[in-house]
Amino acid sequence: MKKLADIIRDLNQVQIHGDAQIMISGFCLDSRKVQKGNLFVAVRGSAQDGNVYIPSAIQLGAAAILCEQLPDRPELAVTYITCDDLSGVLASMLNEWYGYPSSTVKLVGITGTNGKTTTATLLYQLFTQWGFKCGLISTVQYRVHQKVYDSSHTTPDIIRLYALLDEMVREGCTYVFMEVSSHAVDQDRIRGLQYAGAVFTNITPDHMDYHGTFSKYIAAKKKFFDGLKEGAFALYNTDDPNGRIMVQNCKAAKFSYGVKNMADYKGKILDHNLFGLHLSINKAEVHTRLIGEFNAYNLVCVYAVAELLGHQQEEILIGLSSLQPVGGRFEWFRSPEKNVIAIVDYAHTPDALEKILTAIHKIQQKDQSLITVMGCGGNRDRSKRPVMGEIAVRMSDKVIFTSDNPRDEDPEEIIKEIEAGVHEVHPSKHICITDRAQAIKTACMLANFSDIILVAGKGHEKYQEIKGVKYPFDDMEILKTILLN
Repeated sequence: MKKLADIIRDLNQVQIHGDAQIMISGFCLDSRKVQKGNLFVAVRGSAQDGNVYIPSAIQLGAAAILCEQLPDRPELAVTYITCDDLSGVLASMLNEWYGYPSSTVKLVGITGTNGKTTTATLLYQLFTQWGFKCGLISTVQYRVHQKVYDSSHTTPDIIRLYALLDEMVREGCTYVFMEVSSHAVDQDRIRGLQYAGAVFTNITPDHMDYHGTFSKYIAAKKKFFDGLKEGAFALYNTDDPNGRIMVQNCKAAKFSYGVKNMADYKGKILDHNLFGLHLSINKAEVHTRLIGEFNAYNLVCVYAVAELLGHQQEEILIGLSSLQPVGGRFEWFRSPEKNVIAIVDYAHTPDALEKILTAIHKIQQKDQSLITVMGCGGNRDRSKRPVMGEIAVRMSDKVIFTSDNPRDEDPEEIIKEIEAGVHEVHPSKHICITDRAQAIKTACMLANFSDIILVAGKGHEKYQEIKGVKYPFDDMEILKTILLN
């Protein structure tokens, strides 16, 4: 519990309507979860207006309301804080409440279309194996040292984020690695945080359903770098044409990494097979267990971040050699009876799908056929569906279009939109099976001795979301049940 006056004492841009001496028990964005004494934050979003739910929040015991405009009939027993910059005021209040947690740890944010989860997780692995207590905020999970929480969003809402950082500080974490989504930047979920460094992995068209245009998507990513302060580092992928754009006008120290172009941290693939990558990083060699050119980028990036955080080359290379692949990212096994290689990957964008298929081509033998099972999520960017369909059919020997997470859409209509991208040259290379489990089973039946099966799109997810309900579903477990029994 803290006095409201104490957490708004340095805020000149707010107007207080009511008693500022009241005690606050916490913060809440969801009126349904308000507890007695909470400060309810009435956010006016694109989908919902939090001001509509102020009466419900008060009914459940909210003691104060943070909003942009005073309601027509304010409750006299409740204190209202009004302001023009709601997210900025909320960030300041949260920093006062939690004691500026991001300034206590080395916070590194990773943004980009692909590679965020793997890079953040590998950094968490690396620094943890060195003996540091670390935090991880990712699409897959949130980790406070060894404590694991299910992930609700790639980047949680601002209140949950500050609470997580506070818990990490109290647990003794010294490093925190977090994914920073474009939604989080655009919605000011990372407002008020102090970053030791920021990473840009790559950018290709995605989330057009939200951002509208690719330029707005790029602008959202760039906003993250624009907010960095002097003393931080900004690391960007020099092989991505938008890499330099990200760090334009950035106050942080700028560094680059890459595999193809010149960079401060230059990687080179020396050898590549199903059991790992042999890399040269700044002319020093290392063998790792990760597979694929895309993971070469991730590993060079991890090396760069570790060095920028003060660690030495030899120590980093030894650490890289023992890193484990991230679950649901080129996760594979070989069936003993048919010698089939089964791969599960989270690839759910055109760029990611093309990269995983390219990586498979590098290890694929002439007598091996590649069977790809893929779909696209519902209530998401529809424009990428035919593009992904074309990529899958062009780069695979056989393809099964199936359901992903249809959410509120008709899965068969989604499949039709994917199928629309298939060129007439390859009409016989694909089939459509709406039931995902049946699609995976069919792929296993079609596979001949030593063939390769890729199940793409869901990766680490342990559910399938249909009409608002998440049903248990695990691509890898289904594959193992069929191929290992």
